[in-house]
Amino acid sequence: MHNELTSKDLELMRQELDHRRIVLRPQLLEAVKVARGFGDLSENFEYKAAKQEKNRNEGRIRFLENMIKTAVVVDDAAPPDAAGLFDLITVYLPEDDAEETFRVVTTVRQDALHGLISKESPVGKALLGSKVGDTVHIQVDANYGYDMVVRTIEKGGDDGSVPLNKY
Repeated sequence: MHNELTSKDLELMRQELDHRRIVLRPQLLEAVKVARGFGDLSENFEYKAAKQEKNRNEGRIRFLENMIKTAVVVDDAAPPDAAGLFDLITVYLPEDDAEETFRVVTTVRQDALHGLISKESPVGKALLGSKVGDTVHIQVDANYGYDMVVRTIEKGGDDGSVPLNKY
């Protein structure tokens, strides 16, 4: 399996990986060592908490290493009149008589609650490459689908302002 990431995604992941290895790892190892000195390990909450945080950091390091190792760099450029990655897209939902605004991002940066949708989601797939005035259909499951009309596309780019997901 390959992870489709932008070059900025990879840069942010490498920065986080370096920080976790160089700064956090020694701090967390020291916290475990200090907490171990507080006494009986079976009843030592500080030790358990420090160990848990150290293990969480090690898990994130493994995750980042795997993502970087399996990454395929994708281009975030799109034609000037079509929706692409990191563009702000306003759509009209006739079924709800409402407008929504989305930014299509890579999966490692998606946050649907804040309008950041993955390019691999049904909505993201439908919007990528669409143009103003297009009606796109989103098929949710075998029995239900809905349409959206693209109202505006505000060109954007990957400036690194959209953070990576923590997990």
